[in-house]
Amino acid sequence: MRAFLGLLARNRLALAGLIVMALVVFFALITPLLPLPDPDVTNTSNRFVPPFSEGALLGTDHLGRDLLSRLMWGTRLSLAVGFAAALIAATIGAAIGIIAGYYGGRTDNIIMRGVDMLMAFPYILLALAIVAALGPGLLNALIAVAAVNIPFFARNIRGITVSIANKEFVDAARLSGMSDARIILTEILPNVIPVIVIAMSTTVGWMILETAGLSFLGLGSQPPQADLGSMLGEARSALITNPHTSIVPGMMILVIVMAINLLGDGVRDALDPRLKSGALNRPLPATLVARDRKPVEPKREGILTLTDLETQFHVKDRVYRAVGGVTLGVRPGECLGIIGESGSGKSVTALSVMGLVASPPGIVTGGSVHLEGEDLIGAPYRRLRTLRGRKVAYIFQDPLATLHPLYRIGDQLIEAISAHRAISGAEGRAKAIELLEAVRIPNAASRIDNYPHELSGGMRQRVGIAMALANDPEVIIADEPTTALDVTVQAQILSLLDDLRRERGLAIVFITHDFGVVGQLCDRVAVMYAGRIVEEGPTRDILDAPRHPYTARLMACVPELGGGRRRLEAIPGLPPAVNDLPPGCAFAERCNRVQPDCRKGDIALEPSGPRAVRCLNPVPEQEAAE
Repeated sequence: MRAFLGLLARNRLALAGLIVMALVVFFALITPLLPLPDPDVTNTSNRFVPPFSEGALLGTDHLGRDLLSRLMWGTRLSLAVGFAAALIAATIGAAIGIIAGYYGGRTDNIIMRGVDMLMAFPYILLALAIVAALGPGLLNALIAVAAVNIPFFARNIRGITVSIANKEFVDAARLSGMSDARIILTEILPNVIPVIVIAMSTTVGWMILETAGLSFLGLGSQPPQADLGSMLGEARSALITNPHTSIVPGMMILVIVMAINLLGDGVRDALDPRLKSGALNRPLPATLVARDRKPVEPKREGILTLTDLETQFHVKDRVYRAVGGVTLGVRPGECLGIIGESGSGKSVTALSVMGLVASPPGIVTGGSVHLEGEDLIGAPYRRLRTLRGRKVAYIFQDPLATLHPLYRIGDQLIEAISAHRAISGAEGRAKAIELLEAVRIPNAASRIDNYPHELSGGMRQRVGIAMALANDPEVIIADEPTTALDVTVQAQILSLLDDLRRERGLAIVFITHDFGVVGQLCDRVAVMYAGRIVEEGPTRDILDAPRHPYTARLMACVPELGGGRRRLEAIPGLPPAVNDLPPGCAFAERCNRVQPDCRKGDIALEPSGPRAVRCLNPVPEQEAAE
């Protein structure tokens, strides 16, 4: 609960709505305890007393009744009816939606066609018809408002339930012999409740308005009982001569509905599991930069160089140092491999190059990234947008997620080109076919009109590579592009990238978990752990004789075919949390060569010939070569 309120408080408008709504509910609850006059007692000699008069703070209405008292009691009644209607509609609608979505088939068709018939009628007309059939009265108005909102809940919850009912954990529950009722209560309902709460929080205001509308027309609250809608209805005849009688209930309706809507938006965001990091706002177009020192000059040679790059994630009061001072460089025609366990900072390093780390919560806090001598950290967004895709292109891991499912691959290739230069339709199509042929897609002229789902995983990855090549970039950053592919297709993709690198002189930064990929494609390799480079050097040197204990243990985890090895190695323990890194070497807790001095102070990345190792007690060369 505390975490939920903390996320809600980060949205200032939602917090304001919560405060206002809490005050309104508080005063509505204590209304019976306040020294207010009877809201139904008339005094025609004091009719239309203006606001701030003695004994009548908000004035009186056409019958001399105290407007403050009627407002307090009317607000109490309107809130009760609105929340009750929302609860009834949510309960019945959710039950209908869950049953329809879970059972599917004929049950789903019969139930949802009935819901569709109700949704075919305008809400207010259907509510008027229900009240006309039942008769005027506040209870009947509540029934009408709840009834017309049941289809809204039913359709929303049914859509969520359909997706949940086909999940593996529900199939497992069925296989264990659980009854349908128990599966619905223990497996489906807990996953649907957040959606129900969100829907209720965003519709309570609308239900209060609907109830007020029926009372305004004389179909809800009946005299002398007051709610906000009936107060407006009674005051409409004096709107010109005594506007305060309309302004008082009208302003209260406005305040309540606005507060509920703002609060509902905040509740929706706070309950969204994708936003529990605290990033309640849309990410900025470029990563925020907050360097606490001047940019540093490049320490490596190459077309793309990273120097002491630091990227952090600020989540509430925690600081995650995802990249803790990375220095790298890649030359034209060279392939640099970055390898390490999940969470070591490889992808964040790559995304930091062009300011693609989501902000909030990501922030570049130090270092520099130079592309052909130009520092990209802190560069204007217009400049970054010009360079993205034209000078530096990305190939992502899952092409099915990065390719738009509703556009043909040819249109997406043409769009990638036209984002940087004007191009005609015919010229764009010809260029798109040329790109598909360059990545060895057979029958490119006919494949260009396919949608992503019509292609295999390997073909989609080739399209992703073609999009990266669309504007003849000088650097390509490939973030595990072969992880989801089978071995045969993986070999084809690696061979393709290697050929393109040699033909076009591309500089490639290749992120991977696989030492086999590194050995096949990369000229140099950098091993990352806990956001820092722990070993770097020529690929063959590191594969033949790893010096850092982490590199050695990581390579030992790779299974060998035909080597007679029976035991599958594993690195004990887990990587440290980057928001609480230990002093000294981050790998010390898992290292078999740890010494007391490993836990004291910062350990530098010491160069030794073409290699560099961040270790005080590296693996001896003779032992590493065995």
